[in-house]
Amino acid sequence: MQAVQFTEHGDVDVIEYGEFPDPAVGREDVLVDVKAGALNHLDVWTRRGLPGIDLEMPHVPGSDAAGVVEEVGDDVTRFEPGDHVAVLAGVSGGDDEFSRKGDPTLAPDFHIIGEHVRGVHSELAAVPEENLAPVPEGVDWETAAAAPLVFQTAWRMLRDRGDLKAGEKVLVLGASGGVGHAAVQIAAHAGAEVFATASSEEKLSYAEDLGADHTIDYSEDDFASEIRDLTGGRGVDMVVDHVGADTWHDSLKSLAKGGRIVTCGATTGGRPETDINRIFWNQLSVIGSTMATPGQAEEVLELVWDGTFEPRIRETLPMSEAARAHELLENREGFGKVVVVPDSER
Repeated sequence: MQAVQFTEHGDVDVIEYGEFPDPAVGREDVLVDVKAGALNHLDVWTRRGLPGIDLEMPHVPGSDAAGVVEEVGDDVTRFEPGDHVAVLAGVSGGDDEFSRKGDPTLAPDFHIIGEHVRGVHSELAAVPEENLAPVPEGVDWETAAAAPLVFQTAWRMLRDRGDLKAGEKVLVLGASGGVGHAAVQIAAHAGAEVFATASSEEKLSYAEDLGADHTIDYSEDDFASEIRDLTGGRGVDMVVDHVGADTWHDSLKSLAKGGRIVTCGATTGGRPETDINRIFWNQLSVIGSTMATPGQAEEVLELVWDGTFEPRIRETLPMSEAARAHELLENREGFGKVVVVPDSER
């Protein structure tokens, strides 16, 4: 088969597209004929190299993909050849106290397809049965590939970890990115008043289309000061921050007393300066969130499949142009998700 791959960490020039051994199909695995994949910032970090993660090389990246079931392992019961499926990238062994209580994202062995193990940006992918969600036949491949990781992440952040309530004020940073544009839609759907940041009028216009009530160009304005002005000095109840070090201080400043910041990532670095005095005096909560349970993922994907939520696609490229796809994310070009399609499908 053909696959996106790299044999060492580095810049985009380490990415290749070429021959790779077909995956072996285990008893609990499903072989998927991949019709489309999608990128996340996680793919950029994995390519550059993440501390503490020693990948088997060559490595196939990719945590998001959708396609048609081609073959199933002997113990698979949920799927059969011909089914349409999408990848849910979070994996756990299931034999631990957290998984038994219903939250495998907290399992000691929890890991992510494409980050810790071989990914799915290839013509074929062997995926554990429990890491696939059914996709209705009317859903196009770009949507099915682009939705799972960012929508499940944003859903768990806002609804389960953040306990978002109708009428609350929510600030979504980086609304043009994958998680950001999903969070804007989920917050608006929940009945929140949504504030969104992005770096251009075009991106802010897209955010408004998806449900943002107020928009802030962070390249022109101090978003913490803008939030104070827009809320009459009160601040917001929740900040969705997946940006990290560059925004952390102003995220805390944007919160109302008793507010909470929810984070799932640190694109600009994971060691920000923080304001402990502000945290304890204003009684703020700092909440981490990673991926979602299979149930949470399928819950939000049902709202994607029926059209309630929409993963915006900034560009679709052949997998042989995966290096360009990485550049689109690194350079923050466009709004929404970048999709890659096997060259054989174009």
